[in-house]
Amino acid sequence: MNILYLLRIKNEVKYIYDTNTLRQGIEKMRNHGYTAIPVISESGDYIGTISEGDFLWHILRYGEGSLKAQEDFLIRDIVRDDFMPAVRVTATAEELVERAMNQNFVPVVDDRNKFIGIVTRRDIIKYFIEKYAAES
Repeated sequence: MNILYLLRIKNEVKYIYDTNTLRQGIEKMRNHGYTAIPVISESGDYIGTISEGDFLWHILRYGEGSLKAQEDFLIRDIVRDDFMPAVRVTATAEELVERAMNQNFVPVVDDRNKFIGIVTRRDIIKYFIEKYAAES
């Protein structure tokens, strides 16, 4: 399986920059109904993925839940490096499936660590269902 076949390319995917404020991140996630969203640098490097829980823990830590107060913090202040690590575009099907078992989407980067898109768990399942049906 070629990851590129399943890839939702960067310009089709919502993401936020590590220089966005927490308020901008919260609003983007809320507007699109996401529970997690990729974070990239201004130069396109994949930084990590941020989740609703990351925002919640930040708010609990600092005790201020108003959206206005979240303008004082940047996404880079709370993103976790080890949460939802990306796979390279050359990753094997096994690597992709292993990651997708624990997360709704898998971020994909090129050889320079530039974010190029995501592969969703749904698309992986759909691929294998169609492959199985074609072989039957």
